[in-house]
Amino acid sequence: MSYTTRILLSMLLGISFGSLINVFFLNYNLILFLVEILSALGAIFISSLKLMVVPLVFFSLVTGVAQITDSSKLGSISIKAIFLYLATTSIAISLALFFSNFFNIGSGAGLKSEAEFLAPSPPSLKEVFINIFPTNPIASMANGEMLQIIVFSLLVGMGVKSLSSSTNIINFFVSGNNLMLKIVELIIWFAPIGIFCLLTDIFSQIGFSVIYDLAGYFLLLVAVLLFHGIFVYSFFLYSFTKLNPIVFFSKLKEVIFFAFSTSSSSATMPLTLKTAKDKLGVDQSVASFTIPLGATINMDGTAIMQGVATVFISQVYGVDLTTTDFLMVILTATLASIGTAGVPGVGLIMLAMVLQQVGLPVEGIALIIGVDRLLDMVRTSVNVCGDSMIACLISSSENNLSQEIFYGDR
Repeated sequence: MSYTTRILLSMLLGISFGSLINVFFLNYNLILFLVEILSALGAIFISSLKLMVVPLVFFSLVTGVAQITDSSKLGSISIKAIFLYLATTSIAISLALFFSNFFNIGSGAGLKSEAEFLAPSPPSLKEVFINIFPTNPIASMANGEMLQIIVFSLLVGMGVKSLSSSTNIINFFVSGNNLMLKIVELIIWFAPIGIFCLLTDIFSQIGFSVIYDLAGYFLLLVAVLLFHGIFVYSFFLYSFTKLNPIVFFSKLKEVIFFAFSTSSSSATMPLTLKTAKDKLGVDQSVASFTIPLGATINMDGTAIMQGVATVFISQVYGVDLTTTDFLMVILTATLASIGTAGVPGVGLIMLAMVLQQVGLPVEGIALIIGVDRLLDMVRTSVNVCGDSMIACLISSSENNLSQEIFYGDR
């Protein structure tokens, strides 16, 4: 049985087992105790993946920067990555707003909620840019501040590159990077077990019953996510690189399954980085920068949720949004994606920022919060596809994408 088949089977078993528990066995203490054990094992698996994120990004990025022969390429890669990530996010939320208004899903829904959602205060634009630069790199690594880690790693990589006798230091970082990848391979070997535990825990708590009351919102959001993830990304990939989108998604299926199960771009990042280099043929210097950056600022899936949810909530509350409001939603959601941590549930915080900007009640989030955990799984899958697609685009534009690896059997 292939590794991909084992992951897919563990997903199906986890969803099925969890749903059965939710429907038939919630009153059995022994079953609930078993779910608690599975929940603990799933949490350990996620923690093990996140354990590798910071050291892998640091060693990989320092190695990639130090090995770039032309220093001007680093600036070129950075500008292309940031522009493409923000461009696809803008397209994503524009699609969401268009389809939501076209299908008018919130009108006449008759949904009301007494629940409240307390939104944290968003940082100012000045704070966002200041916080990109670390004052203490060790603290940044301990707190998982990815943009700060990227900046520090870039500086270390450029410093190593500028040394007259840097061969030994570069070899140290290359060896460290290889070591991190080996540890990632070891952790990923246990992925089918971890995925089964995670999905059993999630679906034993949620089940599918929460979808019924919000069927229109749920189905439209999933449809827009799939449209963007499949058709928009395929259009970008083929238009700019002439690479086969079918091969791309085939090589990426394990990453997609991982992202769906963990609901975290950060937890999936080690596998995304490894897949980009080993299966998609993306150059080390490009993958080590674009993948961690994408896991931090590329929030296409989240942007789509914000667009659909904003229109849905406005229609439920009977508030008409103007063209200016729609433009503000696009701008706010795009800028809010910068510096947002790739962890489960962060989309709701970003949505609160968007709702406040257009004068909609933040309490409306309580209407959709019940299905957000399920939708977060699909959103994260779209996000990691976007990270990998942009990495392929940039590597191809820098003429260092390996066609042999991309079309190979690895």
